[in-house]
Amino acid sequence: MLDLSPASTVRSAIDLACMAPSVHNSQPWRWLVGPHTVHLYADLRRWLPATDPDGRDMVISCGAALDHLRIALQASGHRPAVHRLPNPADGDHLAAVELRSNQYADADLSLVNAVPARRSDRRPYGSWPVPAAFVDELVAAGNGRGALVHLVEPGERPAVVRAIREAEAVQSAQPGYDTELALWSGAVAGPDGVPAANLLDDPAAGGPASRRFAPGSVTPAPGRSDDAAELLIIATSSDDALSWLRAGEALSAIALRAVDLGLASCPLSAPLEVPATRVALRDGVLGGAAMPQVALRVGWPPPGSLPRTPRRSLDDVIAEMTV
Repeated sequence: MLDLSPASTVRSAIDLACMAPSVHNSQPWRWLVGPHTVHLYADLRRWLPATDPDGRDMVISCGAALDHLRIALQASGHRPAVHRLPNPADGDHLAAVELRSNQYADADLSLVNAVPARRSDRRPYGSWPVPAAFVDELVAAGNGRGALVHLVEPGERPAVVRAIREAEAVQSAQPGYDTELALWSGAVAGPDGVPAANLLDDPAAGGPASRRFAPGSVTPAPGRSDDAAELLIIATSSDDALSWLRAGEALSAIALRAVDLGLASCPLSAPLEVPATRVALRDGVLGGAAMPQVALRVGWPPPGSLPRTPRRSLDDVIAEMTV
């Protein structure tokens, strides 16, 4: 077999993979690199037990990184074969990515270019509706990753907002949650967490669908209360680790396609972190037909750009496989 994975190429692909969105920008992944494979593991040291007691957000975050990696490897001339949950005896081993051959046919360079441009934008979005054709593209992108993407209709929005508010109340009363939220948001420096430079100075200014992070330094443009964002719920037919991983891959695909279409996006996981509100969304919005895994807010970006959130060093997340 030819060596298709020179260290610099794989390292560059992992660098892009690590730009994926993750719960509280915790970046809960680690990579083990062999001669012809890249292995993705959940990094349990970065699990947020108060926010994410069952580890579902952690696996979804890793799924987003896995999809970013696949896109980056395709653009570098590889045809990656993804083996999800390859080792039943090791639940932290989420994927093995095999580099089979050089082939550019599957590469989508627009998605690769979208990776460094993507932000989780918590600001109010523009008042122009998102065109139906754009929404269809986003839904198709997520469905193409094995998820079931549901566009929240206007009549369903009150149920989603209610679930968010109920989840907020439950989580705020949970021991350790407020401390965990404070530890992972509002800092001015560091390699992880959601920094002040990416958070609103008034946490309530993001609208009823936003999580109440620590106050930041971003002041929304005045007169932007007429947010016309769309809400998408990424769901799956089952509710296991494989489903969570697939949901993360769908989140990646939708968020990157949104950038390609000129749209802003922000994941919403809070109402899916509380069992009661998750069930309420399953039954009240999805008709009991699928399990909601993560929501995504999408719309036209407001004026001005946000800085890129910090990332851990590659040396911190990559290990070489020993023979």
